[in-house]
Amino acid sequence: MRQLVIAAALMTALGSASALAQQPVPLTAYADKNGFIKVQELTCAQLADTYQEDADNLMSWYAGWYAGLAKKSEMHFVRAKVLEHQVITYCKAHRNVKIIEAMAIIFKDERIKKGIRLK
Repeated sequence: MRQLVIAAALMTALGSASALAQQPVPLTAYADKNGFIKVQELTCAQLADTYQEDADNLMSWYAGWYAGLAKKSEMHFVRAKVLEHQVITYCKAHRNVKIIEAMAIIFKDERIKKGIRLK
């Protein structure tokens, strides 16, 4: 009987710790005192562990940033959502990589698949 009580207490403690470890962290947790987030320093773990809404907003920001670099003013919504999913999936498997690096890898893979060569 004593072993059963100990086992139940241990399972409860482990379950509670596991639940706490899986709580999403809002991206605002990484903001400086002025409210700014250094997006190029964020890791895949931070993206994978945040709320979906925060991940969506961050990926939209990155898409706009890349579009600005390419001097484009269009957005292909379906393609953007597919790329966002690919980046998040990659990030879940490669938590120590920076998000900006993960995006570069995904974009490079997409260019290769489509036969696009950069000058």
